[in-house]
Amino acid sequence: MTVKEDADTNTDTRRSAAQHAVAEHLRLTAAGRTEEWVKLFAPDAVLEFPYAPVGVPQRIVGRDALFEHMTHFPETFDVEFVDLVFHETVDPSLAIAEFRSTGTALPTGKPYEQTCISVVRIDDDALITHYLDYWNPLVAIEALTPGHVPSAPDRSVAFGG
Repeated sequence: MTVKEDADTNTDTRRSAAQHAVAEHLRLTAAGRTEEWVKLFAPDAVLEFPYAPVGVPQRIVGRDALFEHMTHFPETFDVEFVDLVFHETVDPSLAIAEFRSTGTALPTGKPYEQTCISVVRIDDDALITHYLDYWNPLVAIEALTPGHVPSAPDRSVAFGG
């Protein structure tokens, strides 16, 4: 095997690992398996929500904080993630994923249909070091607002501890 072939194999392996980390994140999140989910992340990993509404942190750092943030997600949303598409990147440690969630906000019984884009970086051990999560908080707020309560722009949503 030539040096170029070794580099290509390493690039393909790393790209596959990054995409696998994203797919596992979605699978474990949908299954409500938070204890397993948090192990996908490096100990000092960062999870960011650029469009986080009031009441949801924009940046969470470290496994303990990640676990605390997601601990109530299984009680809040019953979802599955569908239509997963990965976009090619120059950096094989970086995965850009586009997908939808479809399901129900459990406290209200309302539908929860969300479109997401995630930008995810892994380390040499294929652990997520940085997860940038683009989702529409207005969709979550509406799904979690009881039917008898009128919508308002100042509503927030929380599913963490």
